[in-house]
Formats: sequence, structure tokens, C-alpha cells
Amino acid sequence: MSRIVVLAAGNDARGDDGIGPALAARLAAQRLPELTVIEAFQFQVEHALDLDGAEAVLFIDAHHSQTEDALLAPLVSAARVGVASHALTPAEVLCVRRQLGEALPPSWLLSVRGEDFRLGEPLSVGGERHVEAAWRLLVDWLARRSVLVA
Repeated sequence: MSRIVVLAAGNDARGDDGIGPALAARLAAQRLPELTVIEAFQFQVEHALDLDGAEAVLFIDAHHSQTEDALLAPLVSAARVGVASHALTPAEVLCVRRQLGEALPPSWLLSVRGEDFRLGEPLSVGGERHVEAAWRLLVDWLARRSVLVA
């Protein structure tokens, strides 16, 4: 297992929902041995097991309700997991891990502003700009963990 796990969610067939996959692809192309990059349509229960052995975890997702282009913040476990859907928030993924009795690695959420989530659309012009802002935060976050990105 790599020492840093990056979990990126989104659907690149739904406009700016593809921001997570775009960042994951860009990061995976770096082929950094310190990283495990996982891309999924949504965060699920199974992702709690993908964190085994990780020293740090970064969740990436697009959100339409934020005003910042990109926001990086520490993440804590949710108190409980909702049962309304099989999709989880990043905090709920951590909660599942805690409920399984597993250690919680230090975790962060890179939340990226999305503007257009219509089916069949590519990233919007604003979405592409927000990806660049998120990339700068991501590269800085990795550098603070002694992982250098070209």
C-alpha cells in the first residue's frame, strides 16, 4: 500500500461532476510510488478498506454549493452513517472505518466548485479554471508530505 491514498469521486459524463476524475487522472499520470489514486463515481462503504496502511488520505469531489474555486480542509469522521443510499460522504467513509475498528488516518477533503452538472456535457470553462486552482492546492498538500509533483 502506498503511504498516501487519494480517493476522487465524480462522473465525467456529467459536466463539472468530472472534476474529481480529471484531477485523479492528472495525478495518476505522475506515477508517484507514494500514492494510490482511486477514482469512483461515488464514495462507497468499500472505500473504508482502501485506507488500510495509509499515512494520509485525500478525498476529492466537486460541489455546486460552494463559493471558493477550491477548498482544502481537514476531515473528521461522521458520528454515524445514513442509510438512505449506498453512496457516502467522505466523513461517512471514515465513520465506516471507525465502526470496523480500524485506525483513522489523517484525512482531508479537497472540495472543488462545480458550475454545470448536466448529463453529456464536458467540464465547463469555470470548472476547468477550478480544476487548476484545486491542482495548485493538491500539489502544495503533497509537497508538505514530501511528495514532489512535476
